[in-house]
Amino acid sequence: MDDTQLLLDDLARQHQVPGAVLAFHDGTRTHEYATGVLNTATGVPTTTDSLFQIGSITKVWTATLVLQLVEEGRVRLDQPVREVLPEFRVADPDATAAITVRQLLTHTSGIDGDHFVDTGRGDGCVERYVATCADVTQIHPPGATLSYCNSGYVVLGRLVEHLTGRTWDAALRERLIEPLRLTHTVTLPEEALLFRAAVGHLDGRPAPVWAPPRSAGPAGLICARAADVVAFGRWQLEKGPAAMRVPQAEIPEHGNTGSWGLGWMLDTWDGREVIGHSGATIGQYARLYAVPDAGVVACLVTNGGQSAAFQQAVFTALFADVCDLRVRPRPEPPTAPPTVDLETHVGVYERAGARLTFTLADGTLSLLSETTGALAELSPSVRVEEIVPVGDGAFLGRYPGDPLWFAITFYPLPDGTPAVHAGMRATPKVR
Repeated sequence: MDDTQLLLDDLARQHQVPGAVLAFHDGTRTHEYATGVLNTATGVPTTTDSLFQIGSITKVWTATLVLQLVEEGRVRLDQPVREVLPEFRVADPDATAAITVRQLLTHTSGIDGDHFVDTGRGDGCVERYVATCADVTQIHPPGATLSYCNSGYVVLGRLVEHLTGRTWDAALRERLIEPLRLTHTVTLPEEALLFRAAVGHLDGRPAPVWAPPRSAGPAGLICARAADVVAFGRWQLEKGPAAMRVPQAEIPEHGNTGSWGLGWMLDTWDGREVIGHSGATIGQYARLYAVPDAGVVACLVTNGGQSAAFQQAVFTALFADVCDLRVRPRPEPPTAPPTVDLETHVGVYERAGARLTFTLADGTLSLLSETTGALAELSPSVRVEEIVPVGDGAFLGRYPGDPLWFAITFYPLPDGTPAVHAGMRATPKVR
């Protein structure tokens, strides 16, 4: 057993990860490693050909389909979506007319992004989902800032359907999965059943629901083995649309030096370009990174546990060994936090799917994070007691039992509305 297998086994135990697969191409060949079990209730071992849900990494695939259509001259990046997809509308008529394809790709449309609704299992589910967007409000005007938007990517999936005359699933298969000869990449649960498939875990137990509804497909429903995701990443470096790697929008969270391209998240580690994307569904987590100058592509998929800390530890060791690259370290609070105005941030901040309530007691800010809407039963409320200031409007928080800190940034939206940016999302203050 080589050192990478020992490392993966050890780190999975440390971070209570039931099962995981790591695949990476080192510039010469692809390596694969598996650890743990796919389901703690059955004990089925994880193998390298096991399928995991890759969540929002799916967005890179959907963006690729859109860029193919751009290259074919069937749509323009700065064309209003409504011109190509007449059925598209949101609650704000001005936003409906103004939102462009580029803004959907770069999460800058301002559409409230976590509008999850089950519109059935039939082939028309994405079209029906887009119809429900007529009631979705704006977090901010189109193009004003970046707020991660699942809703926008489902709209892009419908755009693909409209222009190709195929379902998003069929277009994905015909334009990417089959040409790239990916044998273990699917989008539907009945397809995943033909393989060994992972089950997500919440609080150490198998999740009661396997996957989000089919209507969320273009935003996050690809299920694949890690090696297939690596093969897709390699194709992106060698033959994928180059425009996808051009910076388009800055991420407003403090301490984040990355930016968004047309589908990819872009960053620089020690002066070297790194592209990637992460994904999460119901107890399953995935992350894909590529280092263009070394031709290195790596994907790690997991089905629970301290996934973010596990990913950080695995990739830190891997990239140091494979291409002498230091992974960007996670933020840490200062030893002597500055004195800042806390009272101004107290209040309730809300968007589709989430309510964030900041309170102040004994000179300390705390957060009650509540999931609302369709996913509320799967995500219990969490109270964040550890919130440390690092600057004016800039804080670091840490969830109970999680070793990693995350950024919390308070800032005004263009119309002056106070908002908080965390988890790549802008959430306006409502009271």
